[in-house]
Amino acid sequence: MKKILIAALVLALLAGPHLAAAQELTLDFGSNQGAGDTLAGRSIQLLLLVTVLSVVPGLAVMVTCFPFIVTVLSILRQGIGLQQAPPNMLIVSLAMFLTWYVMDPVFTEAWTTGIGPFTRNEIDVSAAFAAASQPFRVFMAARLDPDTFATLDALRPRAASAPVDAPLSLLVPSFLLSEIQRAFEIGFLIFLPFLIIDLVVSAILMSMGMMMVPPAVVSLPFKLAFFVVADGWSLLAAALVRSYQP
Repeated sequence: MKKILIAALVLALLAGPHLAAAQELTLDFGSNQGAGDTLAGRSIQLLLLVTVLSVVPGLAVMVTCFPFIVTVLSILRQGIGLQQAPPNMLIVSLAMFLTWYVMDPVFTEAWTTGIGPFTRNEIDVSAAFAAASQPFRVFMAARLDPDTFATLDALRPRAASAPVDAPLSLLVPSFLLSEIQRAFEIGFLIFLPFLIIDLVVSAILMSMGMMMVPPAVVSLPFKLAFFVVADGWSLLAAALVRSYQP
């Protein structure tokens, strides 16, 4: 027992200088450095980066043709009378790939003029953002509804000179509203033939005295057959893509 105590005392004496040195260690928060190199500055930058990364996917989708395509596909499903076929995941995936097909030239130009030079440290962040956003500005300005843009522009204290030079806070909502309005117009045209089929089937059932048979159940196979025979998916996809070509 005494040997153990003596050994512990010797270890404590040997570790004493090291413990004293450890107690003298201090944390350097970089108070004498630049604002961007301090611990608080880097924490704020990290917080801003995480916030931007969480918002960027939604913003990237909203400045493309995705809202227009997914709205039209959803209206098509409602017009046929199907609730869960195709499922939401399939409609969103199809809309995303059609968006990629349409927006590929815009993505390529944005990477070539803005993101690529920034990754090579040729330009700073502000110049890269301006260069990368310019192709999207041109794309959105070409699809704007003049009345929608003028309505939102009139609510601002300073009027924009041109849609392509307008602030993103004005350009993006104007573009979204224009795309949704155009999608509803096309959805109305898609809905008409299916509505006619519903009316014809309902009239036939009424004339046959089959009052208890739901017309939607009887008309659904005819609407599906009509859509398949007309090669509706190919025609609709081609029309959606063609609407973005100059």
